[in-house]
Amino acid sequence: MVGPQVRAPGGQSRRPRLIFRRLFEPKLAQASYLIGCPATRRAVVVDPNRDIDRYLQTARDESLRITDVTETHIHADFVSGARELAQRSGARLHLSQAGDPEWGYRYPSDDGVCWLEDGSAIELGRIELRVLHVPGHTPEHLAFLVSDREKGGEPMGALTGDFVFVGDVGRPDLLERAVQAKGTMERAARQLFQSLQKFRSLQDYLQLWPGHGAGSACGKSLSAVPQSTLGFEKRFNWAFGVADETEFVRAVLAGQPEPPPYFARMKQINQVGPDLLGNRSPPPRQSLERLASVLADGGVVVDTREPDNFGRASIPGTINIPANRSFTNWAGSLLPYDQDLYLVGDDRTGMIDRLTQDLAGIGLERLAGYFPAGIIDEWRNSRRSLQRIPAVTVDELARGFRQNGSVVIDVRGEGEWKVGHLPGSLNLPLSQLDQRLEHIPRDSPLVVHCQTGPRAAIGASLLLARGFPDVRLFPGGFAEWRAAGHVVEVQ
Repeated sequence: MVGPQVRAPGGQSRRPRLIFRRLFEPKLAQASYLIGCPATRRAVVVDPNRDIDRYLQTARDESLRITDVTETHIHADFVSGARELAQRSGARLHLSQAGDPEWGYRYPSDDGVCWLEDGSAIELGRIELRVLHVPGHTPEHLAFLVSDREKGGEPMGALTGDFVFVGDVGRPDLLERAVQAKGTMERAARQLFQSLQKFRSLQDYLQLWPGHGAGSACGKSLSAVPQSTLGFEKRFNWAFGVADETEFVRAVLAGQPEPPPYFARMKQINQVGPDLLGNRSPPPRQSLERLASVLADGGVVVDTREPDNFGRASIPGTINIPANRSFTNWAGSLLPYDQDLYLVGDDRTGMIDRLTQDLAGIGLERLAGYFPAGIIDEWRNSRRSLQRIPAVTVDELARGFRQNGSVVIDVRGEGEWKVGHLPGSLNLPLSQLDQRLEHIPRDSPLVVHCQTGPRAAIGASLLLARGFPDVRLFPGGFAEWRAAGHVVEVQ
């Protein structure tokens, strides 16, 4: 980021040559960028998410006008805010026309899109963003080389989107594994290798500003460091160290985590252009009677309290997805897009408004209302029964869970399970749990665990909501089991 203005000799203030702001969304581990030219007061926003007010406010804070909006590629992990921001600010919308047309943008013609291809440029007075087509993560993917033409026009940095991260590169398997485009991931991996060879010819001092950090599912080993240089990545990023294309293809496809189920829907929404949200009203507060009615009709009610509170007392039929940094990921993976949704949460802290924005950010727009956290006491006081999820200790699990016929369910990913798991456990990854309920016996006690507890708590609540009568939680998870020295199986 650009720091405070400096004083030139003679006491005159010297304006910054470029205004650069990184706007990071922790729940998505996603970075957007606003770049402005002080001379023209024009700005471009790259890779905006759907919370567009933050970009408009940042531009106002810097006395800039957003005149251009663009993105590096068709995103899979969040709904793009590019169309909405361009409409609200009156800016030109720039999108990639590079790559395979089958997987390209299909925006309405009346959106007036300015199409970009390799070598195109977005100009903001003396600041220029030059387009570099770098397919691999997606066929249409672009990087933007940022230059100050008064400094000779050489690029000072690159907005790399999901092409090059700090320590990793974007996964090339999403079209095949998330969108079910069979036979595309090896070709994409080879394209990614070729893009890296083209990119590595640029100057080592080039700063790299990626679109994601640690916590994103768009790669497998992303660093939490917000930026790097090309020279540093050439030395320490594994992908630049593989000289053979066939070996690179094997390495980049190995060990990629399962993509969240909602990625396919994000691709579809962003390919055709997201609906405009506009100024929507906040979800209305609902009554105890409405809660009883929604649950009786099989509606979806998400309790956003912490797992410990939910486990001690919760309303039967509700699902626990805590309002933490993982809320967006698990909401997108577990909640339906074609039904009304209701939340249970603290309405005194602005939480409901934040969660509404989070849900809209991944396309879950059917939020019909919310119930305050105090609804739990109201439910109890109305002589309705509450449920609880008993916790099982590591010693109890080791001593006697098989004696009563309990089934241990491991909701970690398949890759985690293969490298070590409890003997005899059943692996049902949390993101797939709702689709694989037929594999779970309904007449046996169930003990749910993950690595350290959070995923298991969500999974246990889901099983209770689906009518399994005896569900327990092993909160210590596989980490505690292994630390205690108990037997571990490897697949």
